[in-house]
Amino acid sequence: MAILTGIVIVLHLIVSFALVILILLHSGRGGGLSDVFGGGMMSSNLGGSTVVERNLDRLTVITGVVFAITTVALTWLLAS
Repeated sequence: MAILTGIVIVLHLIVSFALVILILLHSGRGGGLSDVFGGGMMSSNLGGSTVVERNLDRLTVITGVVFAITTVALTWLLAS
């Protein structure tokens, strides 16, 4: 059980770091780090989002779900 706990902890740390990076890449009101990677090149105030922004949103949601799963797995593993 200790090996499984170690694997989940390492996965949780990787996912946590990835989630922080992905959230920082989102553009806020004044732009963001996504402008560095081409997210702001075609920005307009018409309400449309680019393919890069949609993919970034999807990746952030998937990473958030994996973070929640690893959090629940850690609480379950460490409680027993």
